[in-house]
Amino acid sequence: MSDESNTPESVPHPRGIRSYVLRTGRTTIGQAKAIETLGPKYLVSYQPHPVDLAAMFGRTAPTVLEIGFGMGEATAHIAGLMPEKNFLCCEVHTPGVGALLKRIGDLGLTNIRIVQHDAVEVLDHMLPAASLAGVHIFFPDPWHKARHNKRRLVQPHFVAKLLPRLERGGYIHCATDWEPYAQQMLEVLSAEPALQNTAEGFAPRPEYRPLTKFENRGLRLGHGVWDVVFRRLG
Repeated sequence: MSDESNTPESVPHPRGIRSYVLRTGRTTIGQAKAIETLGPKYLVSYQPHPVDLAAMFGRTAPTVLEIGFGMGEATAHIAGLMPEKNFLCCEVHTPGVGALLKRIGDLGLTNIRIVQHDAVEVLDHMLPAASLAGVHIFFPDPWHKARHNKRRLVQPHFVAKLLPRLERGGYIHCATDWEPYAQQMLEVLSAEPALQNTAEGFAPRPEYRPLTKFENRGLRLGHGVWDVVFRRLG
């Protein structure tokens, strides 16, 4: 959720859009051990060219790209619910990568691969055309201040990058706890003629997306959460 970002205002404006913001965090002993023991199997190096997803996962299956998974709580839950799908997950922060690897080990998951790299570059270079069955963007940094809104991930030029990688009938699912960003997500995706909203406006939370501890805390404090789900027209 957005309260996990703790983004310093001193972070310089990036050259071009990025899927992440820089923040510090301490890697625990358990996370470090998971990286050491499970990293060789589940961590995938960034490649500046299209990759063979079937070879990466050791099988052919619908692939969902997750952009920015935080500590991996929702990621592991969804992957456990959908063993028939592959999940390619991008996160730059080492504690989050270690936390998800630990969850993979604890739950015995085999359908997740992690790229510790900027998801925009992964999208631009690693993913073949029409290779994605879905895209998950859960609680990206909202960049609350108006002068920083241009740094938000979900913008028309980013959606234009996504579309060629999304198969016909594939979906984009965004969620945020910041209402102005939710409105922007809805407007940006609605403006793309190749996409169709699955709901009248905001979507009900799909059953596969769990309520994380951060989201539950926000709901208890009276904060809203908004889901937006669009499908690519066939």
